[in-house]
Amino acid sequence: MYISAVGDHPAAFVGRQRELAELDRLLDAARGGRSGALVLHGPPGVGKTALLERCTERAGGFRTIRVTGAQSERDLAFAALHQFCSPILDQIDQLPAPQRLALEVTFGMSEGAAPDRFFAGLAVLGLVSKASEPGPLLFVVDDAHWLDQASTRVLAFVARRLAAEPVGVLFATREPGGDLEGLPELGLMGLASEDARQLLRSVLPGPLDEAVAGQLLAETQGNPLALLELPRGLSAGQWAGGYGLPAALSPAAQVEESYLRRARQLPGDSWRLLLLAATDPAAPAEVIRAAAAALGIGDAAVAAAVGSGLVEIGSTVRFRHPLVRSVLYRHASVEERRQVHRALADVTDPATDADRRAWHLGRSVTGPDDEVAAELERSAERARRRGGLAAAGAFLARAAALTTPGPRRTDRALSAAETACAAGAFDDAARLLVTVGDGTPLQQARAQLVRARIASAGHLDTAALLLEAASRFGTADVDRAHTIYLEAFAVALQADRLASDGGVTRVAATVAAVLPSGRPPDARELLLQGLATAYTQGLAAAAPALRAALDALSGADHDFSAIAPWAWLPARIAGELWDESASDELSRQNVERLRDAGALATLPAALSVRAGILLYRGELAAVASLVDEIRVAAEATGTYLAPYAALVLAAVRGQEAELTELTDSTLERASARGEGYALAAVAYHRALLYNGLGRYADAVAAVRHEADPSGKAGLSTRAVSELVEAAAKAGDIPLASRALQRLTDSTRAAGTAWALGVEARNRALLARDASAEALYDEAIRRLASTGLRFELARAQLLYGEWLRRQRRRGDARRHLMAAETAFEAMGADGFADRAGRAILATGQLVRRRVDDTRLDLTPQERQIAELARAGLSNPEIATRLFISPRTVEYHLGKVFAKLGIRTRGELRAFLGTGPGRGPGTP
Repeated sequence: MYISAVGDHPAAFVGRQRELAELDRLLDAARGGRSGALVLHGPPGVGKTALLERCTERAGGFRTIRVTGAQSERDLAFAALHQFCSPILDQIDQLPAPQRLALEVTFGMSEGAAPDRFFAGLAVLGLVSKASEPGPLLFVVDDAHWLDQASTRVLAFVARRLAAEPVGVLFATREPGGDLEGLPELGLMGLASEDARQLLRSVLPGPLDEAVAGQLLAETQGNPLALLELPRGLSAGQWAGGYGLPAALSPAAQVEESYLRRARQLPGDSWRLLLLAATDPAAPAEVIRAAAAALGIGDAAVAAAVGSGLVEIGSTVRFRHPLVRSVLYRHASVEERRQVHRALADVTDPATDADRRAWHLGRSVTGPDDEVAAELERSAERARRRGGLAAAGAFLARAAALTTPGPRRTDRALSAAETACAAGAFDDAARLLVTVGDGTPLQQARAQLVRARIASAGHLDTAALLLEAASRFGTADVDRAHTIYLEAFAVALQADRLASDGGVTRVAATVAAVLPSGRPPDARELLLQGLATAYTQGLAAAAPALRAALDALSGADHDFSAIAPWAWLPARIAGELWDESASDELSRQNVERLRDAGALATLPAALSVRAGILLYRGELAAVASLVDEIRVAAEATGTYLAPYAALVLAAVRGQEAELTELTDSTLERASARGEGYALAAVAYHRALLYNGLGRYADAVAAVRHEADPSGKAGLSTRAVSELVEAAAKAGDIPLASRALQRLTDSTRAAGTAWALGVEARNRALLARDASAEALYDEAIRRLASTGLRFELARAQLLYGEWLRRQRRRGDARRHLMAAETAFEAMGADGFADRAGRAILATGQLVRRRVDDTRLDLTPQERQIAELARAGLSNPEIATRLFISPRTVEYHLGKVFAKLGIRTRGELRAFLGTGPGRGPGTP
């Protein structure tokens, strides 16, 4: 904490009316039950802390909780989050059991698996919501740039997801963006010239020479702290006549120079006391006093330090300004720092604060010390178990630096690099690899895997690097090698047509050559075997192994961690095998597991695969809910995934403008990232849109390349099906025939009702009149035996269009009206309009469809209403949407008011009449 060096002065807020008004608006909103967050950013001394203090003074009726970042705690996992939550931890028993356990593990209160950081964030969100029930809360986070990464991400998540709570969250930091990007910002600059002059006059005891004033104003750039602090170091002659003014420096540097000069004028023991406090500013005052006693620092030195005005020592230690602390530590000698770190380590209780003690020990030695390195490694493991990967990586990096050169040091450096990579700190991971050297073959394999994953973070064309890493593990660690081979497959499939060096074909050939034989394969080996066979011998040869793998993976007791984070892959493969049951079950299981674990970073990919099977089942309301969930998860995590589910929705709804906007942004980002599968998805969804709109030439143009017989059937078969229909309707029979042959390679290999129904539907398009009817009948019969309502309606639509051309208008109307009714019920407006046009062409009037706006529900209100309709409780909806139960209650209240209803039963009845209602939750 700090003394508000700026805010204590009567003229401190000259020229800050705009900023004060913004803070008042945030407080007023919180008083009215509307959460708000604001990030104040600006250079040191510009007045951020002063504004925070003024805001707390104006927060009458609020319970205020302060958090202060400290450079020395940046590597202590969740140190700042503990500050944030400690005053409200009495509410932890009010949380659902999974969230309560996540928070207890995060703070080391319980043992358990490391929680996903966003699940921990959801727990903190619930804690804040409960704590705000008695009255409004104000959280003030100063020096946010010094927070540990794990805490910053959780606090940013909470600030984004608060909505209907009487809570305000204020951050102060030097630079905008980073993990706080996306939150409302307010940038602070130096004061305007006249305001700065007024502030300067208020601190000078005598007349102000205009030349001196002009120079000071120019050099301080209106920085309030510089204007208040610099005159302290000037003699009367200097500020009156301008003689001997300090050399020109930046405002922050000028203030630092002033603080350093004042600190250096103190006795040596007072300097060391200030350095102690600067080294661990979050430590209680009794710890600082104990460390001071250990160094022989007496009461007189303490009194002199306090008398300088640079620090206050009560129950806590408060510096005049953060710059005091940073300048003291930066200008101390290596030996001075070593001494104070050792003193702090000696007085820190290893039973209650082992990690802080280990960190001080690590900074108290300058050469190899295996005992200290072991302490740091134990702290790294504790941080990892709590989910603090960034902190674990920092502990391991320091442990490696203090380990005697040899294999153990290499192991620790590799562990540090692996952990940094897992935390997304790819630059840190790359720097650590430089220190590894040659090492053993197994160590070289680990290093190669880190290099591959660093490369994958920027571009997906990295299968070759992963193959090299897997081959290096070889027989020494077969389990790990197989996991990496699966990762190589997943990366190559995502890279798709943009892959170099053979892409998925090369991966398949490599895997086929190394898979073991002579023993029963497990689920992962079956999956690898099936994929390798599919891309070397074809889908027909691969189908038995792939089905066996899917059966094994569908088991309730299967450990998905063996294939994480690629757990979405089996469900996608099930879709390519035209296996409705496996696709539905695996995608549902995967989504449920990830939701339960709060694994928001990997959830969007699983939701996107789930959206695919829900499309074919005609459950577009569920798809829309998934689109919203994907968007919320991406916002919460700051991650990007091509908008596959949103593309589905826009295409079948016939929303060309929306689809064009989505595809334009997707093409740009996917090309830069090497995500060729996203390019294929864009082509497919364009064809789906244009077939629905009846613009067959445009659909052909979108997917013409899919008829290439050299292409691999499998992941592109949906696009091939669209091409058959579009080319046949456009009159390009040779192109449609080539596409049909490619489609048949896949459907015959699968042999399911889904596959054979789609094949019959497409064959009918190219059949002579005598056999076309039998094929349409077969398609409808096979697809009617499935739950794939969208596929069935498309068969009825094509059959009805064919019957109309045969001048069998009565039969045509029956099938066309069935198709139109089905498409309308799903919300597939593009295809419903196509069916309506065909009905009109038979001479039948088409009833006008009413655009049901649902009384102008907002997207979030609609989403919450749909989940409530499906039977989810408020806490379950809150967990699904990463908001608090109170926010759910607030929005449901608005939904009930708009719809004029009072109960959930009425909600189910009301929404059950709208378009696109699926039979269950997504």
